[in-house]
Amino acid sequence: MRHDTAHRRSAVPAPHAEECVLPLDDVVSGNSIELIKTLPDESVHLILSDIPYGIGAEDWDVLHTNTNSAYLGSSPAQAKAGAVFKKRGKPINGWSEADRAIPREYYEWCLTWAPEWLRVLKPGGSALVFAGRRLAHRCIAAMEDSGFSYKDMLAWMRERAPHRAQRLSAVYERRGNADAAQTWDGWRVGNLRPTFEPVLWLTKPYKIGATLADNALVQGVGGYNQDAFLKYVSDPDNVLDLGFMPKEGGLHPTQKPVRLMQALIELTTREGQIVLDPFCGSGTTLVAAKALSRRFIGFEAEASYVEIARKRISGNI
Repeated sequence: MRHDTAHRRSAVPAPHAEECVLPLDDVVSGNSIELIKTLPDESVHLILSDIPYGIGAEDWDVLHTNTNSAYLGSSPAQAKAGAVFKKRGKPINGWSEADRAIPREYYEWCLTWAPEWLRVLKPGGSALVFAGRRLAHRCIAAMEDSGFSYKDMLAWMRERAPHRAQRLSAVYERRGNADAAQTWDGWRVGNLRPTFEPVLWLTKPYKIGATLADNALVQGVGGYNQDAFLKYVSDPDNVLDLGFMPKEGGLHPTQKPVRLMQALIELTTREGQIVLDPFCGSGTTLVAAKALSRRFIGFEAEASYVEIARKRISGNI
């Protein structure tokens, strides 16, 4: 890792620990929507989080009020398919008219935390948000409506992406309709292989009349560090092909690679600055921040993941 000591000495000094009420360099157990209210205004340099996608990956990912017995259950087709289909999600068309409200409810859920994210972030600071492809636009709208500026969408390329598109002809074969099966041979029900996940890049507006260069001198954030980013990728593109290291995964159903989080942290912050992950899960963001000499704060509601995150931070996993 390259260190430009002379440049760091001439830049804005690192923040003091007393700027934050909650303990730095730790995971706080509890509801992030309530915990973030205890942080001071403009006390965080970067928010980096893999938020719930609202698509029912696990029980904690159900963010709408309309459920039924089929949701997150199983079917004979799933049992036959094996581990690829662990739980049953709602089809895009839904099972009822009420299902059509799910995207709006996700937008409303994002509105419960987005204003507080804006408040605690320093002007010019970034919020980098992993969001699902299906509802990412609702997250963007909620954050824009809360005052954020939408900067870009990055694409993280996944190493493994199960293809869950059922053959339409197989449906007709089970129904005994050979003619329909032949007519629709080659057609699928579902999506193309999901090889990327969006990473939303939003920023907090800085003072009107000032320039981004002015803001960087005052707040310590605003630009992006292309040289640091190029330690992880070959070109300064918005497509990130950074996978897991051996034996790194398996700690959380939506876990992300440490090197991916390191690339995003180095892209937007400097040593000593504060990184917040309000939905920290197994603590990947925090592990990455610690390795890069950043201060960090993590919030996590699930006690089992709090324990895992703390072990990872201390180097015991």
